[in-house]
Amino acid sequence: MAGKSKILIIGGTGYIGKFIVEASSKMGHPTFALIRESTLANPSKSQILQNFKNSGVTFLHGDIYDHLSLVNAIKKVDVVISTVGREQLADQTNIILAIKEAGNVKRFFPSEFGNDADRVHPVEPAKWMYETKVQIRRMVEAEGIPYTYVANNLFAGYFLRTLSQPGATAPPRDKVVILGDGNPKAVYSKEEDIAIYTVKAVDDPQTLNKILYVRPPQNTISFNELVSLWEKKIGKILERTYIPEEQLLRNIEEASFPMNAILSISHTAYVKGDQTNFEIESSFGVEASELYPDVKYTTVDEILSQLV
Repeated sequence: MAGKSKILIIGGTGYIGKFIVEASSKMGHPTFALIRESTLANPSKSQILQNFKNSGVTFLHGDIYDHLSLVNAIKKVDVVISTVGREQLADQTNIILAIKEAGNVKRFFPSEFGNDADRVHPVEPAKWMYETKVQIRRMVEAEGIPYTYVANNLFAGYFLRTLSQPGATAPPRDKVVILGDGNPKAVYSKEEDIAIYTVKAVDDPQTLNKILYVRPPQNTISFNELVSLWEKKIGKILERTYIPEEQLLRNIEEASFPMNAILSISHTAYVKGDQTNFEIESSFGVEASELYPDVKYTTVDEILSQLV
């Protein structure tokens, strides 16, 4: 572990957090998880916590709403990775203030893990989420805290598993709904791969004060191409229904949470093309699969084969 940064993950039992805790531990970093008392008492979290213990993760008891516990935890590490959920995004100001007081953090990863918040054109309710992420970015920069922002685009385990069919639990076998004209390219990445790229960036000077984009070429694909690939896998042509943007916007307005949030995020990716409609320039970003060619990422093709 010599030379490997000590990493604290805040929100480690959440959706992407648990993958990052696991990757950090597996990759030889002294790994710490900030754990609330309520999490310890939560039966639905017991298996995740046991997995952490088995991996040698150190639990630090604290809460982002308890300043002293947060400062004390941060003083024990070199790098802080926040993976807090949507409801706590704005409260990352507490983490920033604690990092400033602790004075020892050499890199902070705020909770991003989606579209690039500065280059997205969302409608509500996703708009609020991206605006909050932007506010956190500007505060991190204003405070002079060294940072990396991870823009991994779409989680394959969520969006690819159902071919982005609202409310579905498996990929379609007969009919498929396509948002927009199906031509903008979106990016899907397996959660384990996102976690590995994130942890590899921790000690890398090339990712300092940059956006780390997870945009692997084999996983950058249009909705139409994705459906065609799935049709080849199952040996069947699906009936395609295209939802024009105007109809999608009405659907978002009429839907309740969380469906409206999922549809509005889908709107940015599939209709606006916000994941691929700009070039990654060295002045602000780097692409993970180019930076770390040693990582064998899981391709869309491989994931679809597993779903057949």
